[in-house]
Amino acid sequence: MKSRKKSVKPIGLKDITIVDDAKMRKAITAAALGNAMEWFDFGVYGFVAYVLGKVFFPGADPSVQMIAALGTFSVPFLIRPLGGLFFGALGDKYGRQKVLAATIVIMSLSTFAIGLIPSYAAIGIWAPILLLLCKMAQGFSVGGEYTGASIFVAEYAPDRKRGFLGSWLDFGSIAGFVAGAGLVVFISAMIGEERFQEWGWRVPFLLALPLGMIGLYLRHALEETPAFQQHVDKLEQGDREGLAGGPKVSFKEVATKHWRSLLTCVGVVIATNVTYYMLLTYMPSYLSHNLHYSESRGVLIIIAIMVGMLFVQPLIGFLSDKYGRRPFILCGSIGLFALAIPAFMLITSGVLGLIFAGLLMLAVLLNFFIGVMASTLPAMFPTHIRYSALASAFNISVLIAGLTPTIAAWLVESTNNLYMPAYYLMVIALIGLITGITMKETANQPLRGAAPAASDIEEARELLQEHHDNIEQKIEDIDEQIAELEAKRTHLVQQHPRID
Repeated sequence: MKSRKKSVKPIGLKDITIVDDAKMRKAITAAALGNAMEWFDFGVYGFVAYVLGKVFFPGADPSVQMIAALGTFSVPFLIRPLGGLFFGALGDKYGRQKVLAATIVIMSLSTFAIGLIPSYAAIGIWAPILLLLCKMAQGFSVGGEYTGASIFVAEYAPDRKRGFLGSWLDFGSIAGFVAGAGLVVFISAMIGEERFQEWGWRVPFLLALPLGMIGLYLRHALEETPAFQQHVDKLEQGDREGLAGGPKVSFKEVATKHWRSLLTCVGVVIATNVTYYMLLTYMPSYLSHNLHYSESRGVLIIIAIMVGMLFVQPLIGFLSDKYGRRPFILCGSIGLFALAIPAFMLITSGVLGLIFAGLLMLAVLLNFFIGVMASTLPAMFPTHIRYSALASAFNISVLIAGLTPTIAAWLVESTNNLYMPAYYLMVIALIGLITGITMKETANQPLRGAAPAASDIEEARELLQEHHDNIEQKIEDIDEQIAELEAKRTHLVQQHPRID
């Protein structure tokens, strides 16, 4: 049977994707708004956890109320891997845009529904059950949200700007968090603490519906990403049967051929999201419940920290395009390990300025992670499995990270040691350090399985030249290896009497 050699055409200028600026801006805006919607809910939930504990778990000890409310926050993370598998498979089969439109609908409706749930006093045990069901629906939709949004932005972004443009996705996360937390403070100040606990806490959740409708409008108007469209075009040319049911996705292929990328993804996500949830979800409760600050004062400190993070976030993404993603993962991990205890020493000092400084240290280190995460993760997998692989690894990791507020609260209550969150962060920093050492650099490189992408024709020419230079260097490396092998062969032949 004769083997057929597959002909490979040289890559030319026409093979490089020139990214349309207007489409790219729309893609980033729509993706970031959906992510902001997700974190708007997290921000609201984290900052009203003390109220939800009283509304849905009355009669319990205040510490138990807090842990129960944060536990309800953490339980939906058990559902996220299922959502990731479901939406990931759909995203690789039918496209990114359709899935992102679906996830924002589910997310906004489930968040809106939380604001409609009667209190425990009105319907008894059904109140916390309904709360849990709404959070589980959120978890299912969010399972495909962040990964889909990061892939969408990454597949639209030019290779040399992927870090900067990807950083705006988590800019949306922080902005959503700030908006949620700020709205809680504003409503509480306007109507008073008593009315806020009676009905005011519902208002931020109810606002999720109109926000979700805006997000749906923006996402529905988007075109499919260039990378996925290229993948579909290849299927049309070479595998029409595969195209009939959408591109084929094998989880076995993901687990066996791409296990290194999966582990890297897990390490990056755990290091990033544990720090994220510790600082932005748990710390408001820690300041009010454990350090006995008023809820409003603790909230204002965290909001000020997050506003500062908004300015740092795009800068980290911009610098990662110049110096790479790995340096920021490594610096963030080393800094977190070295500074976690000093940061909590400042936070527990009782001096407002020092508390702010301690939280700011953690916030800057968090920026090191989230500034590069959205551009790092999609680059680890080829186009045809990118959504499935990333959603699976991401949501399994978030399952661990999502338990952070509950575990931290339990550790502090059970040990009476205010430094337990710092020790927890130090363990997580080691995971980030190992990941940073072992991961491959992806900055300024095309996405796996996709053509190079440029901002304009001049940049396309530069990318093409770099591509050709890289090929020439690889050929030279192979020639050197062949020469070394030939020398070894000659040496071995000379030792054998019957081989000439």
